[in-house]
Amino acid sequence: MRGLTRLADMMILNLLFLVTSIPVFTLGASLTALNFTAMRIGTGECLSVSADYFRSFQQNFRQATVIALVLAFLAVVLAAWDQVISALPLPGEATLALQAVWYVLAFNLVLTTLFVFPYLARFEGRSVDVLRNALMLAWRHLPSAVASLAVIAGAVGLTLFYPHATGYGLLWLLLGFSAIAVASGFLFTRIFQLYIPNTRPDSR
Repeated sequence: MRGLTRLADMMILNLLFLVTSIPVFTLGASLTALNFTAMRIGTGECLSVSADYFRSFQQNFRQATVIALVLAFLAVVLAAWDQVISALPLPGEATLALQAVWYVLAFNLVLTTLFVFPYLARFEGRSVDVLRNALMLAWRHLPSAVASLAVIAGAVGLTLFYPHATGYGLLWLLLGFSAIAVASGFLFTRIFQLYIPNTRPDSR
């Protein structure tokens, strides 16, 4: 019964995430609320999925939206940089050096994006501090970050190369996003608790 209850909670969470992400500009707040609720489900402290979700969504809406816009802008800049590198008639060594810098920056952006919304769901602070601390935590706990990325990459790869295994996308509509968030939530909860001793994960 506990397992079925958790499964039902994850399905409700997945639906809430999909519905609140439809306007697109709310994606940052939706990701924050998704991670907040997923971490509470993972620790068995979620009494109401909808209450937890909308509490986090409303509380973090403005800051999460700003952070999401910043990350989107940086992604556009990196994409433009990649096109410029490909178009410029530069020597091979210069192109290789610029591509190496691009990959380093892109990896840092991925790590920041991976950690920033769970971090915002758990901690408070200025947006600049949230972005910086998320990146620092990602590098400090790089094996956990890579594990979380592997979960996401595995789910996406399974969908692309074996679409029948996910019901041709149906599983994503029912459970996909929340299942990944709960799986990653175990890692994030363990990491965050190292920095908040004697504090319950639902303090926000």
